[in-house]
Amino acid sequence: MLTVLVILHHTVIAYGAPGGWYYTQKTTLMGAIIPMTVFVSVNQAFFMGFFFFLSALFVPSSYDKKGPVKFVTDRLLRLGIPLVFYSFVLSPFLSFISYKWAEGHDVTYAQYLSGFDSWIDFGVLWFVAALLLFNLLYVFYRLMVGRIAFSVALPTVSRIITFAVSVGLISFAVRIIFPVGWVLKPLGFQLGHFAQYIALFVLGLVAARNKWLNNVKLKTGKTMRTVAICLIVFGFPLLFIVRKILNFPIEWYSGGIHWQQDAYAIWEQLVGFSIITALLCIGKHRWNNSSIFLSKLSRSAFAVYIFHPLLIVSLTVALSGWAVDPALKFLLVAPMAVTGSFLLGMILVKIPCVNKII
Repeated sequence: MLTVLVILHHTVIAYGAPGGWYYTQKTTLMGAIIPMTVFVSVNQAFFMGFFFFLSALFVPSSYDKKGPVKFVTDRLLRLGIPLVFYSFVLSPFLSFISYKWAEGHDVTYAQYLSGFDSWIDFGVLWFVAALLLFNLLYVFYRLMVGRIAFSVALPTVSRIITFAVSVGLISFAVRIIFPVGWVLKPLGFQLGHFAQYIALFVLGLVAARNKWLNNVKLKTGKTMRTVAICLIVFGFPLLFIVRKILNFPIEWYSGGIHWQQDAYAIWEQLVGFSIITALLCIGKHRWNNSSIFLSKLSRSAFAVYIFHPLLIVSLTVALSGWAVDPALKFLLVAPMAVTGSFLLGMILVKIPCVNKII
């Protein structure tokens, strides 16, 4: 589900939502821009942080089983090789697609590469780079401190909300210096979001040791679902209305010492932690089953994450000359990008040697 959201997130950015992408055709229809903006804002509030949490759940047991050397070797293989491949192979080709077929430059791929100078570009794999860094820091921690047994009770709703507000305040402080949208080159890290990423990775480690997911309650999930819905349905329009009334720059929500930035940071973390908690708790009790089809989708998810930009860029460039509003193109491209990415992913994981990495 999170991987599908990633594909939709980048497709929405290509056709209208705020954000950068390899090739964009932004709609000017406010009736499309507003829901697109809400979609990416809500996504950003939780989906990448949720990836870090889920990844961290498997780190302690993997380290205990493999030991430091094999653990690091495995992470360098599974995470490092995709980083190198994306940066040196996939990223330049993605740029070439739009340069040649959307912008109309009559050059060969070899000619394009001769003037290409952005070789260190992790693109969407910034997440993989950050995850590799977090894993290496965990190894350093275990080597220095060893395994420490500690008991942390499953958080209550009030503690989750308090923690979310705390992460929001830290995000506010970070964004004074590194506003949302500021990217650490060439790693691709948007440091304005990293307070949540670090917090959720650490929470994933704690959750794994204390087996939190064995004891999550459906009632907690329903409560947090209600909180999330209220924050999205009433909170996001309130942010928009306040800006219209006070007429301040929209950038004040993204960075700087502004109460608007603080309000948005806290809203974002409350939404993020509410959705994550709701999905974990409700999923545990309502969706905790699998099938052959779901297993195939799950097995190909990492390959899909790596290669989905190829499908999105190819489709958006192929339809760039279609004389309809970009918002309508999104309705066609989005399902094609999701379906095509998973079909490609299921093929790639069947290739010998490749399937040992992805």
